[in-house]
Amino acid sequence: MKERYTHGHCGAVVDSHARRTAANSAAFALPLLRRDHLLLDLGCGPGSVTIDLSQRVARAVGVDASPEAVLRARRDAAARGAGACEFLVADVYRLPFADAAFDVVFAHQLLQHLADPVEALRESARVLRPGGIIAVRDSDYGTMVHDPRDPLLDRWLALYCELARRNGGEPDAGRMLARWVGAAGFVDAVATSSSWTYAEPTAVTDWCTLWTDRLLTARMGEDAMRLGLATRDELEELAAAWRRWAAAPQPYFAFLHGEVVARKQ
Repeated sequence: MKERYTHGHCGAVVDSHARRTAANSAAFALPLLRRDHLLLDLGCGPGSVTIDLSQRVARAVGVDASPEAVLRARRDAAARGAGACEFLVADVYRLPFADAAFDVVFAHQLLQHLADPVEALRESARVLRPGGIIAVRDSDYGTMVHDPRDPLLDRWLALYCELARRNGGEPDAGRMLARWVGAAGFVDAVATSSSWTYAEPTAVTDWCTLWTDRLLTARMGEDAMRLGLATRDELEELAAAWRRWAAAPQPYFAFLHGEVVARKQ
């Protein structure tokens, strides 16, 4: 099965991804990076993490299947004066690089969207030098908690998970990373976890906007209706539930990410 990216690339999605940094998305991998490393960032999106990582290594290359995301990454890199990185449109199953070309392969929030994450990891191993590092991080939707409780937000989560799986992905990928990395042939895996929390007012607003846009104006809502998983009226109700959550006193939303670092033999 060929996967379909559930989130799409609407403005709110891309802007949300562009707020990611090495500090909030790659902290587990930073101690392993060296100044002489060549790093590949798979599924780089608008490239904000790649740009940050490029400041810690000799060179960073970001690849993404979306030409729009790569264009945004190139623009943002130029605006930030980031000369030690480049961005390419590429298929993670058929990377356009020679064997053993990189010291580190990094992937953040990618494997959860792939129909065959182990095959993508095997391709990552091909472009890694012997002894090279794989570092992957993915969210685990099954760990999501929110307050105040609302049955409609529970329905939103169930809808997203069903849709993601229908699109070929695995929304609980975070808990599966160590198994996938081992199946791809990597060794010495170290599994950790960290969380994202949305409780500060700006973060609450951004998180609410992201999901209301995904429901009403982006691919998620379109696919849900196309597949008969939700009606337009239900999507409107789910978006209204998100707005109620954001307007409540002291709203809270959090979830875990699985993280794995391993080595190519």
